[in-house]
Amino acid sequence: MSAHKLTELETAICIIIDVFDKHSRTDGNNMTLSKGEMKTLLEKELPWLLSCAKKKNASDKLMKDLDENGDNEVDFIEFLTLLSAVTCFGHEI
Repeated sequence: MSAHKLTELETAICIIIDVFDKHSRTDGNNMTLSKGEMKTLLEKELPWLLSCAKKKNASDKLMKDLDENGDNEVDFIEFLTLLSAVTCFGHEI
């Protein structure tokens, strides 16, 4: 029996999970992104997002906005909120 070939969307979902996991494993809790992990992820994976931000501490503000439960970390669902907003913005332009 042959293995299932992933669709483009399935591949994209796997990549999103892999990117989150890669960055969340560098500090303490591997289920969340610390402030440092989030900043590194933004710098490496979404540099144009930071370059569009005019504020010097854009990653800090974004972290605060995403951290809905106030634990100073971004969990996967909070991370998906960012991706959803960025994807909607990209679709509009």
